[in-house]
Amino acid sequence: MQITKVQFMILICLVTAGHCYGQQGNPPVKLKDLLIEVDKKAPSLFTDSAAISIRQAQAAETRNNWLPNLRLNYQADIGTNNNDAGPYFGFGIVPSNSRGVRTESNTSAVLTNLGIAALDWEIYNFGAYGAQNKVANADIAVEQNKFAQSKYQLQAFTIGNYLQLMRLQDFLEIQQRNIRRNQEIRRSIQSLAKSGLRPGVDTSIAEAELSKARLNYIELDNQLKKVQLQLSAVSGLPYQTIVPDTAAETKLIKGVALPSLFTTDTINNPLINYYKSIYQGSLQREDLVKKQYNPKISLQAAAWGRGSSVDANDNFNSLSTGWGFNRNNYLVGVGVSYNLFDLRRKQLKLRTQKAATFYAQKQLDEQKAALALNNNQADVELTTARQRLQEIPNQLKAANAGYRQKLSLYRSGLTDIIELNAALNILYRAETDFVQAKFAYTSALFQKAVAGNQVSSVLNLLN
Repeated sequence: MQITKVQFMILICLVTAGHCYGQQGNPPVKLKDLLIEVDKKAPSLFTDSAAISIRQAQAAETRNNWLPNLRLNYQADIGTNNNDAGPYFGFGIVPSNSRGVRTESNTSAVLTNLGIAALDWEIYNFGAYGAQNKVANADIAVEQNKFAQSKYQLQAFTIGNYLQLMRLQDFLEIQQRNIRRNQEIRRSIQSLAKSGLRPGVDTSIAEAELSKARLNYIELDNQLKKVQLQLSAVSGLPYQTIVPDTAAETKLIKGVALPSLFTTDTINNPLINYYKSIYQGSLQREDLVKKQYNPKISLQAAAWGRGSSVDANDNFNSLSTGWGFNRNNYLVGVGVSYNLFDLRRKQLKLRTQKAATFYAQKQLDEQKAALALNNNQADVELTTARQRLQEIPNQLKAANAGYRQKLSLYRSGLTDIIELNAALNILYRAETDFVQAKFAYTSALFQKAVAGNQVSSVLNLLN
């Protein structure tokens, strides 16, 4: 049975060593390098970029709304030319005959042909074309700012997960030390139990604590891999290669007096610019509503040729004489059109658009307030985390000394396994508190940087 335990211990040591080697085999990925890969390969950014292309194509389509209509038409027809007097509304399906009404009905067949070139060009509409183009450009700006916002949020997501990686890596190192301490305790107990100075139950308690430490290590390693997979999904890097540079924590903590250097930039913050562009686009749509119901000035022109088998003396000749053009005409004119009831339509549509603008403005105000709150919360977290970091070394020093004293007392038979484990847990908690304090500080630092649009300033500390 002893041989089996020894073999099991060797296996555990090999697994632990293999994990450490795997982490060391891949050089740490710096945060800046990871962010560069995310900018290049994140699937969501490709999607948002494609949306910009759609808006640009729509804007190009809108810019060409001013083009005239030039229609070429030709037809050859056989039928009767037997008219009657009286007006009617044209429904678009009533065939037209020319020439006057005859005294007698005549249903002889007539061949006619007609060729027309017609131009219809809305040459001026009192600013409606310009307003359409401004709305189209505003839609492009919304998509571009949405892309910038997505990129900025993805950057914040990447930073947050990278900080989590550093935190979990620190926890793994603590857990490794905790395993080694439990192994040290177990070896001491085994030697004391063999000499009869300690009861066998202490060995069982030590085995249970060691097993618990190993299980904690396995769980932390699982959490680390989950975060690595999330970062792999947005960066395209193999998840095993995403090893955090834990030295970055020290650089960030030492480099700050930085909050005093922060100047919060809410004017150009991508988190705000998206909602600002929506608001500006809604204002442009208000202007379009005002102008799209303005009068329209149109240039109209037509040239046409006409031939018929009926001559000027009202003789119904053979159908073959209907080919070719006997008469040619042209017509040029300028027209103005305005619908008086458009005044009411404009009022109603403008009221709806103003409501949309009001909503967009409230969204913008809400985001500004949320950003200001995040900035203030980050200030509070930074101050609290800094105070923790100043105090925790005292806790660590005392906890480490307490553990060493309890271990010496236990070996001397002056205390029991329960008190020794309590001292070990106090040391473990002090070490994890220190890691948590570092994580809270760096997280608050980047939270403030994101809120203040100063991420690049913090990243420069890692150079």
